Amino acid sequence: MRFANFSFGSLRIDDNTYEHDVVIDRGEIRDRKKKPSKKLRDDFGHTPLSIAEDIPWKCRQLVIGTGAFGRLPVMEEVKREAKHHKVKLLILPTIKAIEVLRQELKETNAILHVTC
Repeated sequence: MRFANFSFGSLRIDDNTYEHDVVIDRGEIRDRKKKPSKKLRDDFGHTPLSIAEDIPWKCRQLVIGTGAFGRLPVMEEVKREAKHHKVKLLILPTIKAIEVLRQELKETNAILHVTC
């Protein structure tokens, strides 16, 4: 997987440009379906990442890119669930998350927020 041209609101992976959050699950890319977390938006000022979403737990490491300015809230229950699944959780601004993904994709899944 080749990551290129990340900027606020846009991420290029291989030959595709994504203008929305993405999930990388065992090498497959899909849209992040954040609707289950939207009901929590008022509590955080932003739609957080919650365990109500389809999080790709089948991995050893899960990288969460929190956006260009690192503002995606990650709920504590996600962190607890990662421990339960024995998954190493890396929560980083998206540009740093991409750096990690460029180095190590084996047994690594990701959720990448492309805006704030």
